[in-house]
Amino acid sequence: MVKLNELPNYTRSLLRIKVPVVVTLADKRQPLRKVVELGPGSIIQFDKSCEEMLELKVGDHPVATGEAVKVGDKFGLRITSMILPDERFNVVRPN
Repeated sequence: MVKLNELPNYTRSLLRIKVPVVVTLADKRQPLRKVVELGPGSIIQFDKSCEEMLELKVGDHPVATGEAVKVGDKFGLRITSMILPDERFNVVRPN
């Protein structure tokens, strides 16, 4: 494994770039009329179970799955598995 201080300067500078890291608990599509009826105390029920794994996305690309955990008075994500990127190479077959 390569240590951070052994990387070239340009590579280390790339590692300082900030990217959006997003975990979505659930999502749902609703008619606009239901959205405008929302107010304090409204409850939106989602189809996703609270036991289902959550997906961690970095820059809109899924990179891991995990479970919600409580860290003090805040929420966190315990990563349980990494998602491998799609293969970027195509098989070359002779004609």
